[in-house]
Amino acid sequence: MIRRAVFALFWLVLFGMCTSMSAQDLVYNFIDPAFSGGSYFNASWLLQQAQTQNGFTAPSRNSTTSLYDRNVLEDFSESLNRQILSRLSRDIVGDMFGEDGLKEGQYTVGDFEIDVSETIEGVKVLIRDNGDGSETSIIVPYF
Repeated sequence: MIRRAVFALFWLVLFGMCTSMSAQDLVYNFIDPAFSGGSYFNASWLLQQAQTQNGFTAPSRNSTTSLYDRNVLEDFSESLNRQILSRLSRDIVGDMFGEDGLKEGQYTVGDFEIDVSETIEGVKVLIRDNGDGSETSIIVPYF
């Protein structure tokens, strides 16, 4: 029995050494030119694809909408209006959950008129823009 095992092992080793194995490199070439990127033949196609997807148009040299042409007083007024409205919204929410509540009345902030009144649903805040006539109504419900 041992003799058979040694004999089989001998033939396996001899057969393994005599047989040469070879393999081939597996290389995948992309079919879609957007994924390959390495071939210079695809440059014009890639450029054309990028230009069709680009929605940005550069401003012309004669354009007057430069950062340096902005009106400082208008920017200051807009910034001040944003800060006041932000503070008012914080106060509305803070006062609703506080002890005193929000005081009813009409407030004028820049181009905005703000009416605060109590209704059955909750506190109603009506914001009117005198510049373009638009209105926004906000109801903060009671809990």
